Amino acid sequence: MPSMLNDLEALVTCESPSGDHRAIAHSADVVSAIARRLTGEVPERVVLNGCTHLALRFGPCPRILLLGHHDTVWPLGSLATHPWSATGGIARGPGCFDMKAGIVQLLHAIAALADPSGISVLITGDEEVGSTTSRALIEDEARTCQVVLVLEPSADGGALKIGRKGAATYQVQVRGRAAHAGLEPEHGANAAIELARQVFTIIDLAAPSLGTTVTPTLLSGGTTANTVPDSAQLSVDVRALLAQEQLRVDRALAQLRPHLAGTALLLDRQSHRPPMEPAASARLFDRAQTLAGELGLPPLSGVTVGGASDGNLTAAVGTETLDGLGAVGGGAHADDEYVVISEIPQRTALLARLIEDLRRDRPSAEYKEQNNS
Repeated sequence: MPSMLNDLEALVTCESPSGDHRAIAHSADVVSAIARRLTGEVPERVVLNGCTHLALRFGPCPRILLLGHHDTVWPLGSLATHPWSATGGIARGPGCFDMKAGIVQLLHAIAALADPSGISVLITGDEEVGSTTSRALIEDEARTCQVVLVLEPSADGGALKIGRKGAATYQVQVRGRAAHAGLEPEHGANAAIELARQVFTIIDLAAPSLGTTVTPTLLSGGTTANTVPDSAQLSVDVRALLAQEQLRVDRALAQLRPHLAGTALLLDRQSHRPPMEPAASARLFDRAQTLAGELGLPPLSGVTVGGASDGNLTAAVGTETLDGLGAVGGGAHADDEYVVISEIPQRTALLARLIEDLRRDRPSAEYKEQNNS
């Protein structure tokens, strides 16, 4: 436990916001040093568009992909207001729960194995911003493996994540025509009014009974208080349990048309992760439940969550995926982010035991066959 806490402190106190490539590179140095100490191997640095990802393979033919990320949503300087601490059985600090404790558990689980052959590791640097550079890397590696274990943090109460909504973000941009708001507003084409009308069309695309949410989020527009705005922008967050629902909303957004003369609409799909449906994790979750009992751990539960992860990507290429194997705690992305310290070695033991079990097991091809069909 002291070694694990020291490693977690080293990771948390090395701030790594997704948008700062220099900070991400420094964080990769810290992760690499821990990996080398624990496993004897140095991860390969994969730099894509300036963002540093880490890859590590044990043996020539990996069967199991261990997946995580070392970037966080916290900007540089967050340690000043959210300092690292480990007292009263609770660890705190920016990114401790999502998901630096998961990285610690991943690396210590490998170190606990007598033979780590057959394992591939990817620790990416841009998960929190949609895996814009690492997506192809993740998908290609997942296709070569038979199962993926994702070290994202657990859900409430330590539940594993057996399903995830698909997530997509869009920007709706309206172009209008500027004019003086007092002298001749009728000569303008008001982009803000057009965007306001579009908002009501957009929110009507939600289907709560099917688990589909369509949420306008960031909105901006205009230049000065006395000018008819010639541009306005809206970000839209779409979440869906079902792939067909995600496609329905995507097509509907692409068919938006302006109401006001002189305005035009542009749609940019900025990120997209398909749903991770429970079929992707069913067999793996059953195995984890059995192994937790054998280890004397409390019974595991599984839930479907609204947040997406890189597990969505690996499930979509047809590889069995179990998510939420990382830290137990809460407050992801929030001021009260924390990790339950006593759960760290227990989760590490479960991961190591699951790896050992899956290496002996012959994975079922049923999910991949269903997905490919």
